[in-house]
Amino acid sequence: MPELIKRFAKNTAGRDFAVGDIHGCFTKLQQALDGIGFDPAADRLFSVGDLVDRGPECDMALEWLAKPWFHPVRGNHDDYVCRYDSCDLGNWLINGGGWFLSLNSDEQAEFAVQFRELPIAIELETDAGLVGIVHADCPFPTWGQTVAELTEPESPKRLKLVKNTCMWSRTRIEMVDTSGIPDLLALVVGHTPLRSIAVLGNVVHIDTVGWRDEGHFTLMDLNTLPAVIEAAGAKWRE
Repeated sequence: MPELIKRFAKNTAGRDFAVGDIHGCFTKLQQALDGIGFDPAADRLFSVGDLVDRGPECDMALEWLAKPWFHPVRGNHDDYVCRYDSCDLGNWLINGGGWFLSLNSDEQAEFAVQFRELPIAIELETDAGLVGIVHADCPFPTWGQTVAELTEPESPKRLKLVKNTCMWSRTRIEMVDTSGIPDLLALVVGHTPLRSIAVLGNVVHIDTVGWRDEGHFTLMDLNTLPAVIEAAGAKWRE
């Protein structure tokens, strides 16, 4: 069974960045990385998921998964690939899944095999503390409970519910919930399209629709998170 949470030690050689939803726009993402002087020999890129659907370069996802510095979690669109033989194909097509149906059966199977290895959550150490990454939201008040539910689920039904919340929920941002996750420095998520990043407590939403012509990819330097959260907190206190 694939690991549902992956852990990373502090990057002592370079910088760590997180990027919002990619949706098959890998050339535009590479241009954004070039713009910040990303060094693949030392830096790492963590993705909040949704590697595919909607954009023109979904077929490049496997090439990117082979890069040793690229580490995504599973988004709800990635999960369609994992469940391609059982999901609602009509719904997937409406949401950009046509590229997958154009693949031959061997190619489809290879995508599914690799996407099923994507974790639901990532946690990594930074100079300022522990950072969590999921696609959409943390299902529980603490990161510790989320980790426990993903590593030792009480039942398959319960695990499915937890995974789906991690990949699909918009409750926090719709409710403007600023309570945050107390046992993390920050939780970084995507899923909800935004014009600019939104910070609710210490939950940082970074899907600034780089996959649309009018949008841009947010590349969040994870060591700047304390300043980002403090600035947002000051704004809320005004």
